[in-house]
Amino acid sequence: MSRWPNADHWADDDPDLGFLHEMAARVSAAAPLPDVLKQIVAFAASVVKCDSCFVYVLEDGYLVLRASKNPHPEIVDRLKLKMGQGITGWVAEHREPVAVPLKAFEDPRFKVFNDLPEDRFEAFLSVPLVCRGRVVGVINLQHRRPHLHTKREIKLISMIGFLVGAEIEMARLESENSQLSGKLEAQLLLERAREVLQRDLKISEQDARLTLQRESRQRHKSVKEVAQALLLAEDLKNPK
Repeated sequence: MSRWPNADHWADDDPDLGFLHEMAARVSAAAPLPDVLKQIVAFAASVVKCDSCFVYVLEDGYLVLRASKNPHPEIVDRLKLKMGQGITGWVAEHREPVAVPLKAFEDPRFKVFNDLPEDRFEAFLSVPLVCRGRVVGVINLQHRRPHLHTKREIKLISMIGFLVGAEIEMARLESENSQLSGKLEAQLLLERAREVLQRDLKISEQDARLTLQRESRQRHKSVKEVAQALLLAEDLKNPK
């Protein structure tokens, strides 16, 4: 039974609308971002039959390739584009879709990656992933042979872009919150470790900080790891 009350009715009248509502239900199911991106690739490639589909996510000012229809383990999670670089970067920078029906590799905006067979594909459709007016990524579809993308195809992929854009933004915020929590936890850990050193060695806060750093270098471990070991020893020495 569909999660959307009238999804079956819409699907009968317009398969693409029913498809998009089903996709919205899955995207909103709070799945991990990598799983969501895989679903987006599958959805987009089903809506517009294509030979390649890439999803880039904007991270720290770079568009990072995070999902691909064709297996590319050597570049997924590694390939990065600057804003404005290639058709993909142009789309992210201008927040506008680009559809090239043939010889996309001759477009002056095209960025060539010599090891990718997709570099010689003819048709190219690139659509921004947007959340609240902010670009959070780009989705690219490519065809080996010339292909004239219809307004309907471009609109459908753009709708997918809006749906997944919100999910990517949510994942980004969760990641930032997690990083912030991790930093606060590390700061509290180091503060406790410095207090133990100050008490046991009768030294200043600055000397305690330098001691942790020295131990970190000598043991080839992070300052956090040294602090954790120190506090573990303290807990074992003084069990509650």
